[in-house]
Amino acid sequence: MKRFMEKFERYLDVEKNYSVHTLRSYKADLLAFAEFVKDRPPKDITRGDVRRFVAELKSGGVSKRTVVRKIAAIRSFFKFLFREGHIESNPAGSIFTPKLEKRLPEFLDCEQTLKLITSPVTDSFWGLRDRAILEVLYSTGMRVSEVASLEMENIDLIAGVVKARGKGKKERMALLGVEAQKNLRKYLTEAKEIRKNDTRAVFLNKFGSRLSDRGIRRLVEKYVKKCSIKQNISPHSIRHSFATHLINNGADLRSVQELLGHKNLSTTQIYTHLGSERIRKMYSKAHPRA
Repeated sequence: MKRFMEKFERYLDVEKNYSVHTLRSYKADLLAFAEFVKDRPPKDITRGDVRRFVAELKSGGVSKRTVVRKIAAIRSFFKFLFREGHIESNPAGSIFTPKLEKRLPEFLDCEQTLKLITSPVTDSFWGLRDRAILEVLYSTGMRVSEVASLEMENIDLIAGVVKARGKGKKERMALLGVEAQKNLRKYLTEAKEIRKNDTRAVFLNKFGSRLSDRGIRRLVEKYVKKCSIKQNISPHSIRHSFATHLINNGADLRSVQELLGHKNLSTTQIYTHLGSERIRKMYSKAHPRA
């Protein structure tokens, strides 16, 4: 089983260009399934095995969202093996997938966002770094992984653009606003002093090496707490705030899709629900009986 899993992982990495995070999730899900079936070869796995695995997950209190993800990983794995001729049928092909409720993402209003991104005290190098990170997150709408993986050659401060590498390692151009450019320029000037010769990472940790995704998450949590924001805010919430504010201020959905790097417009359409505030204000102002 594990030998085939390694082949599948190489396929996802080389041919499908899946992100490190997705590869890690698929590997963990398949390892759990391999343990459940006692590492039997794929040709001996039946639909019943998959159904029993799913039933055990549900009875163990695993969330519906996690169950859906694990089913997707197993189904994709066996689909790959079937296409490669290693098995005669996909035992996970007809497994029922629970329907997930669409969750509206947490986001901040404009006032809260401004308070958050301006909260770092910039009289130290680390304050400059933190302010630059928060400005870039909100100005570009980039994912935390995209910000953490930024290289020096990805940034053009004169043109005000950043090359983001998103899901599936696909590249797109993100835009830097004036404040983001200004704060990023200040930070990069100071960063020369601690940057190690072997790194081209934009955002650095205390050792002069690349700041990790987790480091950025902790940084955001720190300033959310400092601002006494009660919502469960993460770097992804800043991305949601970016999209919501664009929609509320009249940006078209296709443009927001491009800026977020969404493959499908349907993924971006969730923000139309969040744009109801703008519609409500327009209605209240324009309708004589509002």
